[in-house]
Amino acid sequence: QVQLVESGGGLVQAGGSLRLSCEASRIIDNIRAMGWYRQAPGKQRELVAGITSGGNTNYADSVKGRFTISRDNAKNTVYLQMNSLKPEDTAVYYCTASHRELPALRGFDQTDYWGQGTQVTVSS
Repeated sequence: QVQLVESGGGLVQAGGSLRLSCEASRIIDNIRAMGWYRQAPGKQRELVAGITSGGNTNYADSVKGRFTISRDNAKNTVYLQMNSLKPEDTAVYYCTASHRELPALRGFDQTDYWGQGTQVTVSS
């Protein structure tokens, strides 16, 4: 059963923008931290951004100043606004959610919930 549903991926030119969305099923209760990971071919999956239930955020150095994570707790949804996109941002982006707050800062793991991933391709 799909519990995290992602949308908004696609193809964009360098310098452009995309907004990713991820809605958690109501089957998942008491969600606290949410976040976004990405994985490019041949590379390790990396934490792009995390956010606590109270709105505290954490970003990878490579996306600071360009990406913004936000959430709507009433909709159980997390967003990733991606601006000034670069070809090196090309990857599959994964949504994640946890019953704990700390993963927003320290990283999510296999005990947390994961989406199916959505492809983001940035052309030069």
